[in-house]
Amino acid sequence: MRLTTERGTTAVLHDLGGVGPGAGPAVLICHATGFCGQAYRQLAHQLGPRAHVWALDLPGHGETPPPADGDFDWRRWTAEVTAAVAAIRATGAATVHAVGHSMGGAVALAAEVDRPGLFASAYLYEPVVTATPAPASGTNVLAGGARRRRAEFPSRAAALWRYSSRPPLGDLTAQSLAAYVEHGFTDLPDGTVVLRCLPEHEALTFEASGRITYETVAAAKLPVLIAVGAAEPVVPPATFAPGLAAALPAATLTSHAHLGHFGPLQAPAVIAADILRHILDLR
Repeated sequence: MRLTTERGTTAVLHDLGGVGPGAGPAVLICHATGFCGQAYRQLAHQLGPRAHVWALDLPGHGETPPPADGDFDWRRWTAEVTAAVAAIRATGAATVHAVGHSMGGAVALAAEVDRPGLFASAYLYEPVVTATPAPASGTNVLAGGARRRRAEFPSRAAALWRYSSRPPLGDLTAQSLAAYVEHGFTDLPDGTVVLRCLPEHEALTFEASGRITYETVAAAKLPVLIAVGAAEPVVPPATFAPGLAAALPAATLTSHAHLGHFGPLQAPAVIAADILRHILDLR
């Protein structure tokens, strides 16, 4: 489903299925940097018996085009989230619950601040919400790594083989990795495939982190469950979570020490159980 936002941009929303309107809660998945909404199909499948699941492609990811002006500021992307929620409500959903992973968690929470009541609740896995704003200058290690990523492969099978043979993508379930490769690439006329989220766009997305902070989201009053995996040396969002939970009026914290930053794609059944407990406990 192609959406037009209030700021005139285009976003793509995917219906990942589940129970019918009124038979269970509506859930909107907001993905991590470099991924796309349909990479979370296995998570959606686990949620499907109790919820109806939608997934949004944020700018420069999946089928949503990159910002025309080259500005990857996450704070602007709350417009895409708001448009997605409006589209879901138009199908008959009375309320929508956010499921945000990493960057997607930060954007979903910022959208709630912009429009209080947008979401009925939020489940955030290692949201990239920092204690203080990131410095204007400095080296972003993740951006540097993104710019070195290989963008083209002879086929999806070649991409799948390469990704499955090494971390971090090799740590995903086979189904989640297959969904990422299926939906995260575009076919070229010569039969090769290229990443939908180009390395430069992924790098610019990483470089735009650190602008959504504890202070900027502290007004979000909705029930929030923040989940973390084990702390990792290069990817520190797990360390942001305790401070964020303390800053929010109605947040709790849970941990999964056996998982990493890609937890929703590593153990979809575990995370789905977390999400459903959180949502259903609100009733």
